[in-house]
Amino acid sequence: MEPVDLTVDTLHASVDDPALNSMNFLNEVAQHYPDAVSLAAGRPYEEFFDSGVLPAYLDRFRRHLADDLGLSPAQVDRTLLQYGRTKGIVHHLISRNLAVDEGLTVDPETIVVTVGCQEAMFLVLRALRAGPADVLFAVAPTYVGLTGAARLVDLPVRPVRGGPDGIDLADLRAQLHRARAEGLRPRGCYVMPDFANPSGVSMDVAQRRRLLDLAAEEELLLIEDNPYGLFPAGDGDRPPTLKALDTRRRVVYLGSFAKTVLPGARVGYVVADQRVAGSDGTVGPLADQLAKIKSMVTVNTSPIAQAVIGGALLAHDCSLAAANVRERAAYARNLRHLTDGLARRFPPGGPVGWNVPAGGFFVVVTVPFPVDDALLHRSARRYGVLWTPMGHFYDDGAAVRALRLSISAVTPDRIDLGLDRLAALITDELAAVGPVRR
Repeated sequence: MEPVDLTVDTLHASVDDPALNSMNFLNEVAQHYPDAVSLAAGRPYEEFFDSGVLPAYLDRFRRHLADDLGLSPAQVDRTLLQYGRTKGIVHHLISRNLAVDEGLTVDPETIVVTVGCQEAMFLVLRALRAGPADVLFAVAPTYVGLTGAARLVDLPVRPVRGGPDGIDLADLRAQLHRARAEGLRPRGCYVMPDFANPSGVSMDVAQRRRLLDLAAEEELLLIEDNPYGLFPAGDGDRPPTLKALDTRRRVVYLGSFAKTVLPGARVGYVVADQRVAGSDGTVGPLADQLAKIKSMVTVNTSPIAQAVIGGALLAHDCSLAAANVRERAAYARNLRHLTDGLARRFPPGGPVGWNVPAGGFFVVVTVPFPVDDALLHRSARRYGVLWTPMGHFYDDGAAVRALRLSISAVTPDRIDLGLDRLAALITDELAAVGPVRR
């Protein structure tokens, strides 16, 4: 054994937590099997990537600073090249984008621009976790990045049943009452109402309104994460976000430009308009408190990265719905191709099932045998296909007989190849477990 300077038990418990291990594992597994077809990564479609647009976006934002905001050449350079405002420099454009695409009126001063949506999650959870009695709720299965961020701030996460309606409201209410009876203080509930990661499930408008009513009755904050809302597979109108329906400041809204503009920019944001009374008697938005935390974590979000996002917003009149017409069509095509391909390979009424989401990136396949990381490695090594074990999105360590497929970063021909390989794996696994009773 090599000599060591530290042992993991002397570090913060989160560094050896399964949630953090899951994020690294899911990010890196594809690198170990470069020849495998990846139906695992929730990365955006790369066929439309074009680095040639970056100078145009930068120039468009530079001209906005000079022509629209009246900054001098020196002020423009300082804005782009110097340490920047902690809350961000594109907050006013994000406010316009939310008005155009979501019908949502947001004061720019209630927005904090973050280093990806992951930092937005961390800031919110760090602010809410005030003491050891605090607890967070999250719809299960839960995006592992949320679980990991909660671990970093020692905030326990309790699961709430999901299901076809997106969230089981009776279970949420029961969980809240149980926690309070135990002397705990519920601080919020994390939800992804549109094409959730990993389940793909969405909430209809009636369910969203019921959830908001429950949050008001129980005095609970809702943390709404919306990375996939612009990508419905159908042609109908998109449902309003929880935040657009929120009239009582019950929703903290998390947004990201990773899927809609450029993942490499690493720009996200949080809308936090809840009013906070300070110890000095002043009252201001929760965003101001989040900015204080951010100033000690990342100081500010890269102004150059923000300028690229700002230029992209300006180039499309602040409508990302308009900017993502090609991407939306590609994801809808891929989603149909995947679910149709599953139907061709697995007979109805058989032991293999799957959901058909109304949009987004993810489909969940259920099988009659345990799905774990060992099976994933065997799938990649012997069959040449990657996917994600659903066990990573639950926190109890129990065996899960389901896997997540992603349609976002592949072409239809790669989907076909990946499904052929997945079908071979599942066929062999079914033969190993023997007849399955339905």
